[in-house]
Amino acid sequence: MEWQGLLSLLLTLGALGTLIFTRIGPHLVMTAVMILLMVTGVLTAEEALAGFSNSGLITVAAMFVVATGIHSSGGIELVVHHLLGQPGSVRRAQMRVALPVALFSGFLNNTPVVATMIPAVRAWAKRIDVPASKLMIPLSYAAILGGTLTLVGTSTNLVVNGLYQSMTGDEGFSLFSITAVALPVAVVGLVFILVFFPRWLPDRREKALFGNLREFTLEVAVARDGPLVGKTVVEAGLRNLKRIYLVEIERAGAIVPAVGSEEPLQAGDRLIFAGDTEAISDLLRIKGIVPSTNGEPTLGREHSERRLVEAVISPHSNCINQTIRDSQFRERYGAVVLAVARNGERVPGSLGTIKLKPGDTLLLEARPAFVSRQQYNKDFLLINDLQTEAPRHQRAYLAWGILAAVVLTAALGVLPMLEAALVGAAVMIASGCCSAPQAQKSLDPTVLLTIAASFSIGAALDKTGVALLLGQMAVDLSGGHPWLILVMVYVTVSLLTECVTNNAAAIIMLPVVLEITEKASLNPEPFIFAVMIAASASFATPLGYQTNLMVYGPGGYRFTDFLKVGAPMNVVVGVTTLVVLILGWPLVL
Repeated sequence: MEWQGLLSLLLTLGALGTLIFTRIGPHLVMTAVMILLMVTGVLTAEEALAGFSNSGLITVAAMFVVATGIHSSGGIELVVHHLLGQPGSVRRAQMRVALPVALFSGFLNNTPVVATMIPAVRAWAKRIDVPASKLMIPLSYAAILGGTLTLVGTSTNLVVNGLYQSMTGDEGFSLFSITAVALPVAVVGLVFILVFFPRWLPDRREKALFGNLREFTLEVAVARDGPLVGKTVVEAGLRNLKRIYLVEIERAGAIVPAVGSEEPLQAGDRLIFAGDTEAISDLLRIKGIVPSTNGEPTLGREHSERRLVEAVISPHSNCINQTIRDSQFRERYGAVVLAVARNGERVPGSLGTIKLKPGDTLLLEARPAFVSRQQYNKDFLLINDLQTEAPRHQRAYLAWGILAAVVLTAALGVLPMLEAALVGAAVMIASGCCSAPQAQKSLDPTVLLTIAASFSIGAALDKTGVALLLGQMAVDLSGGHPWLILVMVYVTVSLLTECVTNNAAAIIMLPVVLEITEKASLNPEPFIFAVMIAASASFATPLGYQTNLMVYGPGGYRFTDFLKVGAPMNVVVGVTTLVVLILGWPLVL
């Protein structure tokens, strides 16, 4: 192996190690590797940057916009309203959630599908008296299974297809090529959910994490003739209190959210604090602070100046392992933490000293701009914005029609998938199903950058012969048994995707898989399908897949809940995939 191959292998292993053991964003890691491959001469500039023009990446971006059109027009709510109904048991409730979500996720990015469904399912669960903990994991797992059904169901399928086209020069796969293996896998997975999950999932119906604002907020007032009038918040001694901190001020019917230290106090201001409500006695000892006479909680009323938002801490957040106070949360995000929930329970005690962990659910009081900013800052996954922009319901049927047209034109070969997706995205904007700003926000720059930069690793492994060497080692290790090679490929990708992003796992493995199939004279199609499904089938942890993390807090789950149901789910899906591929496809050319 020449030095270029050794460097490519070391950079690949270094990238995997960095993603597994650090909190550095995947987009930063992959971009750094791409730059190093380019400046060291392993790849030319054209080869390193080829991922940015790959058809798979552009199709992913276009389908983000199409999904936003469905989401912004209220298309998902329209269907949900007619499908959920009044089931007679937990199993039937799970079925009514899982089946439509799996179908939606076959054609839409599953993140907006799950984001839309979470508040709807929570409200529905209360109405039918079924604990949300029985429904949220089935919601996420159904979205994952549904994403494998078509080429556009998940970005991983599109990316693998695009990389396969660029590396082999072949036409790639059609919209429904993977359906022949993914459909039986999805059916078996959904049956497994409906048979076992009603008993296996916990019943935590009593866990209303943020149900009563009075449990973690308190209100006092500034005496009209007291000594605090005219003083700033910090001068009044209301900043850096040990057990509570100031969230907002209600003043003459208006709201001052995310109060800064230099905000002057006025007579009659109502001060809303979050934290240990027993600390009200400490506040009332401050001269100039009096009890609030208004019995209705200020935070319980809508105000245009602020929003109440529930959000989950993402694995890539800059606040992980920092206390709320040390992270300078208010200054960094323009939002105030009202309460924190972890493992299905609200974390008690002083908010300022709570160390934030991946998967923590936060109740935030934020300025309206907070929600739009988080489209670009992936520190949080928003799961319930209580005052989002109203859907364009009158265009819901039109949005579904546009999606159907995209699918049909691609399936019938009228247009290639790339062109069909681009036209669909343009029509979504032109018809008003989503606005141009909404379409722009849907283009997650970190995801797209991660995908584009990851292509350089695949190109380097292929160009330097590392993929050929690894492929030969895999063939030798398997003893030349095609079925054993297939098992090894699936297990390797499955383990990688639990540790790093699913797109990165697939892109790194695909060049190796292609070399394996060429070296052993195997049919590449079943092996590529194994990569696609294994990269998406991540059930065992809440951190393994974004939709798992989104339902972690709303379902009141603990980490072990995912292990209990997700580990068997990984095995069932993996075995089913391998059996279908071995029986349904010739492994040898």
